[in-house]
Amino acid sequence: MTNPLANQIAVVTGGSQGLGRAITAVLSAAGATVIIGDVKIEQASQQAATLTQQDRQVTAHRLDLLDPGSIGDFVNSVVDEYGRVDILINNAGTDVTKPVEALTVAEWDRVLGVNLRGVFLMAQALLPIMYRQGTGHIVNITSTAAKRAWPNASAYHASKWGVLGLSYALFAEARQQGVKVTAVAPGGMRTPFLLDRFPDLDPNNLQDPHTVAQTILHVLTLPPKA
Repeated sequence: MTNPLANQIAVVTGGSQGLGRAITAVLSAAGATVIIGDVKIEQASQQAATLTQQDRQVTAHRLDLLDPGSIGDFVNSVVDEYGRVDILINNAGTDVTKPVEALTVAEWDRVLGVNLRGVFLMAQALLPIMYRQGTGHIVNITSTAAKRAWPNASAYHASKWGVLGLSYALFAEARQQGVKVTAVAPGGMRTPFLLDRFPDLDPNNLQDPHTVAQTILHVLTLPPKA
């Protein structure tokens, strides 16, 4: 099937760069109408325009995951325009690389706010819509940071372990309403998230984000259980 996501409405948070950019490209190539939600609206709009020139259905809307009002406005605009949401990819993320004693409360709150609270708020906003539809799929991007730990990333680890636990909880609740929830935990990727902060990293030791995006497409197109 060349367009396995035809007629599907997909929201991708943080879809303007890195893994989010790859996810947006892969899902739109599979036939989905993709709405990028990103605080970097100019960059997201450029990504949407580039893909639209390739006959993809992609739009961009400003979304600040630290602002519940922004989330409400974003969800309302998507539902008003399309009437439904079939796929939510909670991809947006941030980090602060500092030892725990050097972290400020504001930095801790920002990392947890984007990476964990933002996932909760997006799921909370869209699950009722998916429940009314009787179908939907939420994919939460966690990380190997939810499986192991390294120094100077305490807020990031806390957030990603939290996303993994939240994903299990959402799975247990949402499956009763016909909605799927999946956590995907990729390792290091050749994206600005790592390469801009750690220029000494060897890109050859990092995976292509397109590979992870293809994995997410595979997850979204798995047949239902009998």
